[in-house]
Amino acid sequence: MKFIATGTFAAVALGLSLGSVMAADPLGNWLTEDGKATVKIASCGAALCGTVVSLKEPTDPDTHKPKTDKNNADASLRNRPMIGVQIVLGMKPSGTANKWTGQVYNAEDGKTYSGSLTLQDANTIKLEGCVAVVLCKASKWTRS
Repeated sequence: MKFIATGTFAAVALGLSLGSVMAADPLGNWLTEDGKATVKIASCGAALCGTVVSLKEPTDPDTHKPKTDKNNADASLRNRPMIGVQIVLGMKPSGTANKWTGQVYNAEDGKTYSGSLTLQDANTIKLEGCVAVVLCKASKWTRS
């Protein structure tokens, strides 16, 4: 009987431990640091990608129409709606636990940068975009 009770306790403890590990997953919806957008992180093949799924202010105050990707370096993409734009691109495991590397699209300047996504805890990720590896900007997102 003592063995059964100990085994049950160990199984419950293991289940709780695995549950904590499984909860620490970057997939899902994330609110950007400035609160302007919600981005859905999802699997795209062997990588992670992030797509804008909502905006705090979805309407352009100048045009009174949905916001578009007006700063995109590619003129042919400037009229696409911001909702649906992929901003986290091809993030693959980096070899460091809870860190993926790939590219980040910055809609504010219309440029794509090398970057990384780091899961800091179950409800926080750090997204970093870099130019020439030494000039980097980071943003912390929270699970929404």
